[in-house]
Amino acid sequence: MKNQTLPFKGQCLCGQITYEVDQIEPDMGHCHCSMCRKFHGAAFATFGEAKAENFRFTKGADKLKVYEAENGTKRTFCENCGSSLLFEASDSTGKLVEFTLGTLESPIPLKPDAHIFTKFKAQWYEITDDLPQFDEGRE
Repeated sequence: MKNQTLPFKGQCLCGQITYEVDQIEPDMGHCHCSMCRKFHGAAFATFGEAKAENFRFTKGADKLKVYEAENGTKRTFCENCGSSLLFEASDSTGKLVEFTLGTLESPIPLKPDAHIFTKFKAQWYEITDDLPQFDEGRE
């Protein structure tokens, strides 16, 4: 991508929390699970991944709040505007950070490559692209 500047930058809706990503990993997916749909108020949530050493909050880390669901997954968001920023699976090793692509300010050279947890998708939404679809995770 021409004029691509690193690091990639992102922020929450109100701008009180900002972050940088040095390198985005290739797995980028649209998650259709019911918790992502409810948390984002949309048909699905789209996440990218970065190695932990390639992701950092640059402002407002003290404004981060975490919702932990009964299944042990964690969703990190801005306490002021509610923007969803991170997702953490219950079995996360902490080596990867899953962040919401919708909060990026920078253009990125990659595109989402899959739909996951499609067996839980909103019945009113039809997936019309040619990306691979997984009933649950990619495994």
